[in-house]
Amino acid sequence: MQRILDNIIKDTRKWTIEGQVASYIPELAKGDRDAVGICVTTLDGEEFFAGDYKTKFTIQSISKVITLMVAICDNGKDYVFSKVGMEPTEQPFNSITNLEGHDRNIPLNPMINSGAIAIVSLINGNSPEEKFERILRFMKKITGNDTISVNEEVYKSEKATGDRNRALAYFMKSTGVIEGDVEEVLDVYFRVCSIEVTCRDIARIGAVLANAGVMPWNDERVISREVSRIIKTIMVTCGMYDGSGKYAVHVGIPSKSGVGGGILGAVTRRMGIGVFGPSLDDHGNSIAGLKVLEALSKEFDLSIF
Repeated sequence: MQRILDNIIKDTRKWTIEGQVASYIPELAKGDRDAVGICVTTLDGEEFFAGDYKTKFTIQSISKVITLMVAICDNGKDYVFSKVGMEPTEQPFNSITNLEGHDRNIPLNPMINSGAIAIVSLINGNSPEEKFERILRFMKKITGNDTISVNEEVYKSEKATGDRNRALAYFMKSTGVIEGDVEEVLDVYFRVCSIEVTCRDIARIGAVLANAGVMPWNDERVISREVSRIIKTIMVTCGMYDGSGKYAVHVGIPSKSGVGGGILGAVTRRMGIGVFGPSLDDHGNSIAGLKVLEALSKEFDLSIF
């Protein structure tokens, strides 16, 4: 495994020049376009690393997997999916047309920005601070990393430039999808997206999903098998934004990407995968990360199809 990962990183690093780091959030523009790293966490406790795996990056949209777990545990799947759909979209992740004109004007799925903002609004807590702390504690638990924290500079940058997300949120407030204070919901959303992680952290989240909701390193169940199945299914159909169909064909691993350059993968009964590469393609997915996962999937026959 180690030799294979080293070779994959070496062979795919060249793809970074084909993309660009995210710049619509100014702090993300400081990322190293040439960085590429991977961690694989197997369900029998082994971990393998290659490339720039120690580099910290903000979790961004990979956090949508976490908040969906928490929201379903708080409210049950039926209520959550009365507010957010399960259907893929051909539009970009921050599209306004993903909202208006669809059934009951609810977000199409929890993996686009509007859906994730609606999901955050469902998480229990008497204040934005309490909601965020519950999410952060859950993340620390399922990664086994008590040092995880928010990158304050990215958080401030996201909050200062998040006008599109505000438009989405206020539209959902007008249609009754979001209840409560919109700015408080958005503050939690911006903070969660700005949590800093490494490849190992997201690989461990993937391993929990791959192990049907049980943490492989201590056998503690954190979500039900059903919730794990639901989330992995939505990751397959929606996790790579409007590039999800092509990704399913070429890679076939339930995955979730983020514009910070991370990609989380969950191979049921086998492994969790965390990939990092901040150079992005036109869909907002790590361009080298996609090549890494495609090579890994072919090498070990990881596609679910």
